[in-house]
Amino acid sequence: MKNISGQNPTEQNNYFKKHFSDLKDPRRTTKGHYYYPLEEILFLVIAAVLSGVEDWTSIEIFGNDKIEWLRRFFPYKHGIPSHDVLGKLFSRLDPVKFSECFTRWVNTISRLTEGEVIAIDGKSICGSGDTGSPKSALHIVSAYATENKLCLGQVSVDKKHNEIVAIPKVLEVLAVKGCIVTIDAMGCQKEIARQIIKQGGDYVLMVKNNQRELKEQTEKLFNYYKSPDKNEAVSSGHGRVETRVCEAIGDLEFMDEKENWPGLKSVVRITSSRFIKKTGEESTDTRYYISSLESNARKLNKVVRSHWAIENNLHWTLDVIFNEDRKLKKKDFSAANFNIINKMALAILEKDKTFKASKKQKRLKAALNDSYREKLLKC
Repeated sequence: MKNISGQNPTEQNNYFKKHFSDLKDPRRTTKGHYYYPLEEILFLVIAAVLSGVEDWTSIEIFGNDKIEWLRRFFPYKHGIPSHDVLGKLFSRLDPVKFSECFTRWVNTISRLTEGEVIAIDGKSICGSGDTGSPKSALHIVSAYATENKLCLGQVSVDKKHNEIVAIPKVLEVLAVKGCIVTIDAMGCQKEIARQIIKQGGDYVLMVKNNQRELKEQTEKLFNYYKSPDKNEAVSSGHGRVETRVCEAIGDLEFMDEKENWPGLKSVVRITSSRFIKKTGEESTDTRYYISSLESNARKLNKVVRSHWAIENNLHWTLDVIFNEDRKLKKKDFSAANFNIINKMALAILEKDKTFKASKKQKRLKAALNDSYREKLLKC
């Protein structure tokens, strides 16, 4: 029987072996070998998650039911590991090294285009925390390529305010040259702006009261400047109409804070008006940004809008399609590692263009159709 690379299964030469070979197995044994090799377990888990499976017990059931199909790619000499073995392994697997392997793998399946928007934002995994316990929910800061619809990397922290520490670590592993990095107010820090510029990228950073002086000067600039570059965009969906007016100023001569922010070339004001058709409810919100881009309101309006793809296409999908918040994985590194697995599965589903359907429907087809599951795993 041949594997997906056309080689014997005993050679175990597929992309799991290739891209995750640096991943150290945390298990110890006096015999010097394992009944269940790490690459076999990784292949089992990603195949199961692609097929809609969301916990260790269900992965064990999937593996036992699909053992003959799995043996087309790896020997599985000792069969399928139990859910206890799976849970213990992923609770001890180094999530930092796993994430590094993930980032290398992502770089082989996609290339960022010039001007691509990379949105960086954090998400707490509710199921990773203990109610009434000092252990808080795990918070993961991710970088998301909005055009390619791919998560490029992530760093996990124990609290939301630690995003400031995590963001530079995420940036370190990214090739941001020629790209535009967008971050919410938590990441509006001088050193983060400097790092993005040093790595050859541009930035659009939201400004709030954590940078009070910067925000006050930005607001004053818009109060006094009479002719900012302006662009209006209208979108509708889900019974809601949103109008976004972007104003951009590139003349920063009288802005004292300009010298403190590396690469700063423009300030931005976005005024969003929302109208809900069913209720007639209207609301308006004003947000401010700083950017290393020139004051092109049309481009900046599009860039700011693109940032929300990380919420709509990544965080929402992990919550709703992969049920990440509702699955309890509290032990040690389990939640962080399963988050990486989910992102691998999501990247594979996004990349597949052979079956035009929702991600939920693709997962269902992968569960029912061995050939389609194999096709997904060829990427």
